Amino acid sequence: MNNSADKAFISIGRIGSTYGVRGWVKIDSYTESGAKILDYMPWYIKDHNNWRIIDIEDKKVQNNLVIVKLIGVHTPEEARLLTGKLIAISRSQLPALKQNEYYWSDLEGLTVVTEDGVVLGKIAYLIATGANDVLIVKGEKEHAIPYLPNKVIKKIDLAQHLMIVDWEIS
Repeated sequence: MNNSADKAFISIGRIGSTYGVRGWVKIDSYTESGAKILDYMPWYIKDHNNWRIIDIEDKKVQNNLVIVKLIGVHTPEEARLLTGKLIAISRSQLPALKQNEYYWSDLEGLTVVTEDGVVLGKIAYLIATGANDVLIVKGEKEHAIPYLPNKVIKKIDLAQHLMIVDWEIS
């Protein structure tokens, strides 16, 4: 999701592989708990550079695996055409955050600079590890930087697309 119209949408998952013979699909959820993705409706997918709503006919959760039947999708062949498509919601569907809290999508793409002014690269994605989230920063080298506000993360400036970190370059 790169252009300015896409900033109105937040990726919350991806359509996974087909499930069964009636057009069901597995959902790879990016939400904190897999089933939480079902709390955000409507869902949007991108077709030919345009966002469109996809409607769910039925849903199942099995051991935190989310499986959905989309309206108008009746066969595995039709479902397979959707495999890999991002699932997004309107940014306005998200709850407001407190000061100094950020959604991962707000951090992705920020330029990461050390306190000494060395540019490490841009945040490609984040990983939840349990203890703390980890920023994957790609530049000349790839860096895995723990998301530890006030310790490692010194400043976040969304307007400048910048994050200042206390990080030793190895």
